Amino acid sequence: MDALSANEAKTHFGDMLLKAQRAPVQINKNGKPVAVVISAEEYENIEALKLRLLQSRAIQANADIEAGNLVDGDSFFDELEAGHHD
Repeated sequence: MDALSANEAKTHFGDMLLKAQRAPVQINKNGKPVAVVISAEEYENIEALKLRLLQSRAIQANADIEAGNLVDGDSFFDELEAGHHD
């Protein structure tokens, strides 16, 4: 992934936009990554993937409910807080 400083991104904004059409461009400030510029098409693809994942989880949750595969809420949140989840 190409990386630019925030100043370079500002100075070469048009070039950065062209590069972002081909691949993500990382923007660094004070040597640390602060943003990634991606094409609108790539953003839409990511959002579509997130929606499909959410839909898949909802379908699985409904199947679990119908099958009686339920988890006690307190136990679930206790495990989540402890960093353990099946």
